[in-house]
Amino acid sequence: MSEQPPATEPAHDPEVLQLAAKVFDLARHGDTDTLAAYVDAGVPVNLTNDSGDSLIMLAAYHGHPGTVAALLHRSADPDRPNDRGQTPLAGAVFKGEAEVVRLLVEGGADPSAGSPSAVEAAKVFERSDFLALFEDH
Repeated sequence: MSEQPPATEPAHDPEVLQLAAKVFDLARHGDTDTLAAYVDAGVPVNLTNDSGDSLIMLAAYHGHPGTVAALLHRSADPDRPNDRGQTPLAGAVFKGEAEVVRLLVEGGADPSAGSPSAVEAAKVFERSDFLALFEDH
């Protein structure tokens, strides 16, 4: 009986997994220049982790407007939900990140997308400023 060769898919390569973890940490911590360089070098801008959180979701949730802007500039999907149905915009509303909310809306994020949506979150947290912003766009 012959042994199966080790998996050669990139998703199983320890170096690829280590790089992915690093890239997610860059988004989480707002290291915009380094993250942008990785995306420019070929890391998928809409890469998601094991919870379905995209790079822009992590940057938005952790309040890094510069990183959010850089990802939007590189065509990140502002409406991509994670595995729980939450969007980057709803995450930013939940965290009260006004600048990130503004950038995402200007970048085309749909305030009605996801569950709960950004509109629903803004109502729960009584953020009339966010609701007004959503209506203006």
